[in-house]
Amino acid sequence: QLAGYQAGANDFIVKLIKPKILRSKINALLKLTNQEFQSNSVIEIKDLIIDKENFRVSKSGQLFLLPKKEFDLLYLLASNTDKVFTREEILEKVWGSEVVVGERTIDVHIRRLREKFGLNFIQTSKGVGYRLVL
Repeated sequence: QLAGYQAGANDFIVKLIKPKILRSKINALLKLTNQEFQSNSVIEIKDLIIDKENFRVSKSGQLFLLPKKEFDLLYLLASNTDKVFTREEILEKVWGSEVVVGERTIDVHIRRLREKFGLNFIQTSKGVGYRLVL
């Protein structure tokens, strides 16, 4: 049993298990999985709601339909508001490592998001990167 946990297992089942216990374990894992999925698909920060599953963003009750890369960039920044994301991290996580984009691509997308949501919405850390500020 110890080896299973050390290998990264969350739980395991012994051969002689009662059906009620098995059902309870399955239901507990399904609840946990559903909570993780829901928490990852919608981000709510003050009056900003980002719904990743439906690609919808609303701020102060106003719905915004963003182009995919703007949406992905906003979702990334909102996923950890305390973190300053470097330009390299943004390029890797939003555009991917196999796509070659221009040097000012991030700047253009940040500018468009600022135009839609307000100038102080995304903070620039000079020489480092960007973070979401609400």
